[in-house]
Amino acid sequence: MTAPQPTAPQPTAPAAVDRLRFGYGTNGFANHRLDDALTVLADLGYEGVALTLDHDHLDPYAPGLARRVDAVARRLAALGLGVVVETGARYLLDPWRKHAPTLLHDDPTGRIDFLERAVRVGADLGAEAVSFWAGVRPGHVAPEVAHDRLVAGCATVVAAADRAGVTLGFEPEPGMLVEDIAGWRRLRHALGDPERFGITLDIGHCRCLESSTVPECVLEVAGHLVNVQIDDMRRGVHEHLEFGTGEIDFPPVLRALADAGYRGLVAVELPRHSHAAPTVAARSLDFLRTAARQAGLDPGTPPVPVGADRSTGVD
Repeated sequence: MTAPQPTAPQPTAPAAVDRLRFGYGTNGFANHRLDDALTVLADLGYEGVALTLDHDHLDPYAPGLARRVDAVARRLAALGLGVVVETGARYLLDPWRKHAPTLLHDDPTGRIDFLERAVRVGADLGAEAVSFWAGVRPGHVAPEVAHDRLVAGCATVVAAADRAGVTLGFEPEPGMLVEDIAGWRRLRHALGDPERFGITLDIGHCRCLESSTVPECVLEVAGHLVNVQIDDMRRGVHEHLEFGTGEIDFPPVLRALADAGYRGLVAVELPRHSHAAPTVAARSLDFLRTAARQAGLDPGTPPVPVGADRSTGVD
């Protein structure tokens, strides 16, 4: 009689959580100094920030980077804010071409250098993740060439993250070479399934183009989920909307994140709302707390009163 073969151990599902940590993206505070944006978000009651490295928000190419990163790290600690680093600045690398160069361009060295800098900044800030995406394939670049360039560029960034001890969150983005969860899975496999190569999931993107429901998308990637962006959206339209103005039912989404055991930031992603940033941020947090209650979750602690002592600001 043949002895039974041992079965491979199955991964243990993360334990469900009863409270989510809400953050807000600084790309929605483009008209604020970074220190002012951090203070407003902390005063409103947010627990973290998705920090997009950009001209006015911790520019990684401006002089005195180490000193400025240290000041931001101290400020985040004083305010009790967690942080993820985002790399979607529109014109940081090229004043003429949005997001250029990407990992798909003929010369991607500028993008690779930027992502390596972002990894180092993330390490020094104690960031929970550093998030990035593929980019839009240039028309003259064949799909297979673009794919090879993406894999090679990501491998370089993964190596930098390994050296720095930083977790990467790769974001599927509508219209880019990798735009959905299936594409992220193929890319991760092509890279050899690196441990530090997780996924950044934009909740709105799930509604925009995934065939599964948004809660199903959350649970599908639960084991690799390292960063969450949250916004409302409509099917087939890539437009980041305020909560309640799109088509997403949010209590089941928040419930899915909690059931998945997700402990990272759930950061509001409204990059085109800087003109009314404090008002939109306040409204967004109220909405999310209400949705959390409806999902049977702890909505979080009340905000610190505006004007409370926040220690020394960023230089």
